[in-house]
Amino acid sequence: MTDHHPRPQGPNIDQEKCTGCGLCLAVCPDRTLSLLGGKAVVSGERCLACGHCRAVCPTQAITVPGLEPEPVFQTFTADNRYLAPGQGDPAQLVRIMLSRRSCRNYLTRALDPQLLEDLVRIGTTAPSGTNSQAWTFTILPNRPAVERLGSLVAAYFAKLNRLAANPVLRTLLRLMGKPALANYHRRYHATIAQGLREWEEQGRDRLFHGAPAAIIVGSHPGASCPAEDALLATQNILLAAHTMGLGSCLIGFAVAAMAKNPTIQRTLGIPDDEAIHAVIALGYPAEPYQRLTGRKPLTPRYFTG
Repeated sequence: MTDHHPRPQGPNIDQEKCTGCGLCLAVCPDRTLSLLGGKAVVSGERCLACGHCRAVCPTQAITVPGLEPEPVFQTFTADNRYLAPGQGDPAQLVRIMLSRRSCRNYLTRALDPQLLEDLVRIGTTAPSGTNSQAWTFTILPNRPAVERLGSLVAAYFAKLNRLAANPVLRTLLRLMGKPALANYHRRYHATIAQGLREWEEQGRDRLFHGAPAAIIVGSHPGASCPAEDALLATQNILLAAHTMGLGSCLIGFAVAAMAKNPTIQRTLGIPDDEAIHAVIALGYPAEPYQRLTGRKPLTPRYFTG
């Protein structure tokens, strides 16, 4: 699920099926196609492999090498019929969004690896800048794997806490224009220290909250907006997990530790050139929520030109 495939050079067009309607030309973002002799042909050198041409062709004359026609899921049957704008149910969509909550209490029930793979496939239906699809997904399929990552993250923060506990070091760095350690000490030191004690003395997991599985979302180098791409895929996974009966929680401390200590992702078999953008704890929830909650008031800003 983490291989980065090269993009195809362009779509294949069945000249016998093509009617020359020109719809594919109108939707091609890179102007890769043109009409020649009343038929669509590939004339440009660049192709995003977005599949817009395939999706718009009324005679099914176009295929795009390297793309699955439709994603194939293992734990449910997808409805692969195109849903036109305005045909969905916004009320139900918003209901899912509002009902999904960060879960910090999980059952010990293991997750089916096929379910985790389907979540990754759902993640890849998100948009990406220049259709790079350069995201990566690393699945931690069981509790021992999650605990291994938790131990690595805990070791990183135990070291950071020892440094932050040194008032002389904090002061010197602040005077040098580097207040990060002092800010960390003020905001997180006590909480992290308490969490580390509970982990070591009681085996209480305040990082992953006992989740039996996790998905790490990263990116290959070279994408135009890798962080945005990865987080859009992450949101897809969060919402899909809720519909599948799963709870989820973003683990920001794990992302921060992996960004500062490359040894952690090496231990998990993640190459050094990949950037990590999200760590998602997953499992069956042990939280009996009954109703929706609110959001902070928002006043949008307008610019009218």
